[in-house]
Parts: sequence; structure tokens; C-alpha cells
Amino acid sequence: MRFLIQWSGVGLLFALSFVAAHAATGGEPAAVPQVDIAPCLAAAAADDIDKAATACAAVIDNEKTAKGDLIKALIARGGLYARHDQVDRAIADDSRALELDSGLADIFNARGELWLRKGDKPKAVQDFGAALKIDPNHEKAKPNHKAMAREIERIGAQMAVAGKPSFICKGVRRPVEKAICANRELADLDREIFAANARVLREARNAGEAKALQREQDDFIARRNAGFGRPGYDLKKAMQERLQRLNGVDGY
Repeated sequence: MRFLIQWSGVGLLFALSFVAAHAATGGEPAAVPQVDIAPCLAAAAADDIDKAATACAAVIDNEKTAKGDLIKALIARGGLYARHDQVDRAIADDSRALELDSGLADIFNARGELWLRKGDKPKAVQDFGAALKIDPNHEKAKPNHKAMAREIERIGAQMAVAGKPSFICKGVRRPVEKAICANRELADLDREIFAANARVLREARNAGEAKALQREQDDFIARRNAGFGRPGYDLKKAMQERLQRLNGVDGY
């Protein structure tokens, strides 16, 4: 009987302690302490990359961080990396933020500008376009997308004529023209000279000046044709000098 009473007393103490603990928490499990994002945001706002590296990593690498806070920390650290020219790290943080929330127009635009800094224009255009799908009137993405679309179009046009001179190669007879057609660098130079000459003629102040400028071009072509093949004549050098002369005429 004494044995039973002793165990009953132990059981009662255990039950009371459980009830007390249960009452202290209001019948709910102990709350999980929230991750403090404030130090990360403060360090990023102060442009303190050393403090932000530690404070933001504590938030970003913590599995208990709420999704919204994780996005904020990634954006804050990504912006800090971008300001300090750590472009690849900034892209990585922005990309992770966009994986968590694909509706962030500002971040698509920010990542597009980072791609542009890396020289990846197609990816930049893609991100600017994504920002505009979310916000068609996005203040930064709209001009960014327009400028990059034009640039890619210009590059495409250049690629279409790369290695082609200003004249049709089929049927040419002059040795100098055959040499130009056979060499991509010379062909590009010839096309650039033709375009530069056309530009200075358009910008001539009057008909007399335009006529004089065209006469210079005709004289260059005549000297080129006569000089090619002779000892000491450097066709590439002569073409580069002519292009430099044309670009100097209109201040380029």
C-alpha cells in the first residue's frame, strides 16, 4: 500500500508540473523565435558590406526565416553587391528573390541592368521585358528595354553585312577590289569608309562643300587603285588613314 501511495504522489507531482507548464503557455506549443532581419537591412542601407555580409547571411541561410523576410534580405544584399561591383553575386541574389516571387518588376529591371554590365544584352532585354509584362509603365524598364531592343537590332544589321564591302564582289576586275572582297577586315573597312563619306556629305554646309568632300573621296579611290600592288603600298594602312580622316572631318 505504501508503495502505491509513493508512486501516486510522484504521478501527481508530474501531472501538476505538466498542467502548470501547459497553463503557462496558454495551451499552445512554445513559439519559435523569429529571425531578426533588421541588422541586415540596416547594414545594407548604410552601405556597410562587411556587416551586411554577416547580418544578411544569418537571415538568408536560416531555414526558419519567413519567406517575405528572406526576399527582403536577398534584395538588400543584392543591391549592396551591385553598388560594390560584385555583379555575379548581385545577380545570384536577385535570381533567388525572383524564384521566390516572380512578380517583382523592380528586381527584373535591376537584374537586367546587371546583365547589361556583364555585356549580356539578350538576357538584359529579356529581364527588361519581364519587368514590363508586370508593369507596362515601369519608369526604368521601359527606356531600358527600348534602348536595348534598338541596340540588338543594330548589332543584327551589322552582322548581316559583316565581311561585305560597299560594292558587289561578283564580277569585280580590279585587283584591289578582289583583294578587298577576299579579306573580311578590308571589306569592313571599305564599308565603313563608304558610310563615313556618306555621312560627311549629308552634313556638308552647302553644295560646294559637299562637292569638295566628294572629290577627296574620288581622289582616295584613284590613289588606292593605282597604288595597290606597288612596292611599299599598304592597302590596310591607307584605308585606315582615310577612315580616320573622314571621321575627323565631322568631329567623330
